[in-house]
Amino acid sequence: MLSGTLIRALVGISAVFGLAEFARADIFVYQLPDGARIVTDHPLANRDYKLVRQSRTSKGAGTLVSSRSIQYAMTDPNAYDRLIRRMAGRHKVDAALVKAVMHVESAFNPHAVSHKGAQGLMQVMPETGQRYGAEDLFDPVQNVEAAVLYLKDLQKMFKNNTRLVLAAYNAGENAVLRYRGIPPYNETRNYVRKVLGMHRQYAVTIVPVTKAVAKAPAVSAQAVTPAAVAEPAPATVMPVAAIEPAASTPPEKNL
Repeated sequence: MLSGTLIRALVGISAVFGLAEFARADIFVYQLPDGARIVTDHPLANRDYKLVRQSRTSKGAGTLVSSRSIQYAMTDPNAYDRLIRRMAGRHKVDAALVKAVMHVESAFNPHAVSHKGAQGLMQVMPETGQRYGAEDLFDPVQNVEAAVLYLKDLQKMFKNNTRLVLAAYNAGENAVLRYRGIPPYNETRNYVRKVLGMHRQYAVTIVPVTKAVAKAPAVSAQAVTPAAVAEPAPATVMPVAAIEPAASTPPEKNL
């Protein structure tokens, strides 16, 4: 079992801040002994890891990583925090909300594919990815940016009503418009409830870097106790199939 520290070191594409940064650093794809593949922006000195590809561009890296029949994927709740902060800040979307959606959608598994065809960390449908210029939804950078742009458009459409935004992300905006609220689908209602719960947790733990450095006021030890901040779940190995949502009523998608 890999330690949490090592797994966080293997954050794959999330270690890079954005597409521009990819152009300035080599991309390394490694295959692990169990057959899983990871992507990183630096070489790894581990003899058990086989270098599959080294290139100056991220093009095709996500597809290469997910091209094998991977039954298990390493998941780390903190692995994509830097990427989430970067994309959320760039497009002015709540980073905690993005991470909450990622948690519920894929459990931080970049290889996830739902039975409806949604792909990657944010479970973006291919049509939605094309709408926002994502060519490879297994590339975490492209996947997260497409999802953040979609969330931003939903926020405009539903006047920043987070419950309606989440319902539309799950069931499609047309379903929300038709029912004039959260559609009467068990899956969608449970989805909204779960994401809102995770949002409350991540609103404490995923603080934007600028706020943490420049704006955070000094607090005494008495004001905040260690028990007041939720500890992130440890890294786990999770079957891809286990993270696919069970839908009793097929949701509508306007994607």
